[in-house]
Amino acid sequence: MTAPTTTAVDAVPSPELDLAKQTSALTVQETIPEPDTEAQDAQLPPHRSHDPQHNMKRTDPFMFGSRYLEEGDDVFEFNAWDHVETDDAYKEYSEQQFAMQRASPVSDFDKNRFNADPARFWNLFYKNNTANFFKNRKWLHQEFPVLGTVTTEDAGPKVVLEVGAGAGNTAFPILANNKNPKLKLHACDFSKKAVEVMRSHAEYNSEMMQADVWDVAGEELPPGVKENTVDVVLMIFIFSALSPLQWEKAVRNIHRVLKPGGAVCFRDYGRGDLAQVRFKKGRYLEENFYIRGDGTRVYFFEKDELARIWSGVFETVVPTDENKVGSSKTTSDPLPQDSPAGKVDSQLFDVEELGVDRRMLVNRAKRLKMYRCWMQGRFRKK
Repeated sequence: MTAPTTTAVDAVPSPELDLAKQTSALTVQETIPEPDTEAQDAQLPPHRSHDPQHNMKRTDPFMFGSRYLEEGDDVFEFNAWDHVETDDAYKEYSEQQFAMQRASPVSDFDKNRFNADPARFWNLFYKNNTANFFKNRKWLHQEFPVLGTVTTEDAGPKVVLEVGAGAGNTAFPILANNKNPKLKLHACDFSKKAVEVMRSHAEYNSEMMQADVWDVAGEELPPGVKENTVDVVLMIFIFSALSPLQWEKAVRNIHRVLKPGGAVCFRDYGRGDLAQVRFKKGRYLEENFYIRGDGTRVYFFEKDELARIWSGVFETVVPTDENKVGSSKTTSDPLPQDSPAGKVDSQLFDVEELGVDRRMLVNRAKRLKMYRCWMQGRFRKK
């Protein structure tokens, strides 16, 4: 991730926006001995200095910053460190949490209730959090340079489709940085309330932007969007809101709207993220899939899992009555060579880039460490 570390957690609105500011039993408290006076007098390496030019994030995509935590570093010198693997204490606590979550899942009644109408809970979420959306997210252009390509003055006719939860949150920054008079931006969300908020926003320009309600895992294409017409699809923290049973349909719908060679820009939650570990009893739907306190759903992905999905390898669904209401009982997620029973479609996407953005955030006042994990990818239609 290439955004400044002080704003990284707020990149996209979600019910976890305040996680970095909170503390809990799972955060690891650490006491650092007093620094050696002699060492203080020695010349510090650039990444540990307080010179702002050495504390900025890298601007090339998929590098996720260059502030490495090395032996001898004071972990509480900065608010965040990049590429930090979780320590043993956090791993042990995480596994204890996951075991507790599995042992106390969501009741069958609530599972049916939450899966039957997910849009209802997202409508309530946007109703209660309207003020948090549609800020300028500068990191988008840094992480996904293709957005700079389609928004240049001489780019010619281009179509960008953003699929939400919170679609306008990245759509408006694209408009703010756009110099292409022939750009058409479609911002779609399965929440009616989110679309209403987008259309009422001061920066909503109906000549260049069209906001509509659309279920990415539904049967229809977005309003005003035809097959093979879109240059870039943005999917920022949306795939995690879908049930695993909806992944295949969503991927195929994105494939339908993209031009041959069109790109998908993807960012979402990774397994082991602080948001996942924090879940208490009664929130577990199935492995890596949870219900938040506000009723919205969230999935936490593995890197290999995403690579299979976007390459066209889908799970084999066990036909049970429970599947009809959106709860997913599936077999394991096999690689093509492991099981001929898995559905394989090799004509979907090439995985051009897929990275794990691991970051350790710290509360310097309370000397607490918090681990975040996101997945980021770029997929191209074959």
